[in-house]
Amino acid sequence: MREVTFVHYLPILTTIISMVFSLLIYKRYRKFGGNHLLWWSWGVLVFGLGTFAESWITLLGWNVSIFRFWYIAGALLGGAPLAQGTVWLLLQPKTAKLLTIALILFVTVSAVFVLMSPIELDKVDPNLPSGTVFTWQWVRGFSPFINTYAVIFLIGGAIISALRYRKQIKDKSADAEIAHDRFIGNVFIAVGAILPGIGGGASRVGYTEVLYIGEFIGIMLIWTGYWFNTGKIDQRREELAAMGKAEFAE
Repeated sequence: MREVTFVHYLPILTTIISMVFSLLIYKRYRKFGGNHLLWWSWGVLVFGLGTFAESWITLLGWNVSIFRFWYIAGALLGGAPLAQGTVWLLLQPKTAKLLTIALILFVTVSAVFVLMSPIELDKVDPNLPSGTVFTWQWVRGFSPFINTYAVIFLIGGAIISALRYRKQIKDKSADAEIAHDRFIGNVFIAVGAILPGIGGGASRVGYTEVLYIGEFIGIMLIWTGYWFNTGKIDQRREELAAMGKAEFAE
């Protein structure tokens, strides 16, 4: 068994942070509505469930049920639910609905095959989750499609939003303070979404600790970006409410 260091406990901390963050987003959804907030809340929760399974395997050892759970929540879903929130935010409702149905169907079929595939126990690393243990190696082919979807809409959506707010700052076509904060916020979100992917690549070549660090820093950056995106608007809402005026737009 490998030596356990502080880094190997990071997934536990990442899980706790994700649970709290998910609850905060859900409370915002309950207050203001919006499918994007519901999907973001679900996405952060799924992210935390994936790191929970990682911490279980790393610290308590491998077992087949936790491994399949990890593969579905972490390796298969990854950032897809978060990306779906961005789909609902940026695209027309009809398009977002169609993409939601397609994503759910694809993930469901993929998860069924993940649950059905036999496991080659002689390939198991007792402290490292890896898809190499599947007898049906072709089931690993589903995740690149879902991960690409996440990259396009989560990272791509954050970059596009950042550029839009940067343009608004230059053109002075919107509230300067809010546009500035949302530009910064979307930069944080884009970087935060990239880091777990870099960590996943490092993990596949044996540097699992890089994955744990990437996930921890990634969720912290995404939360920071979320705070930048909502902080000024919430402040304005309170100011307008105090003056008896209409709420500031989300």
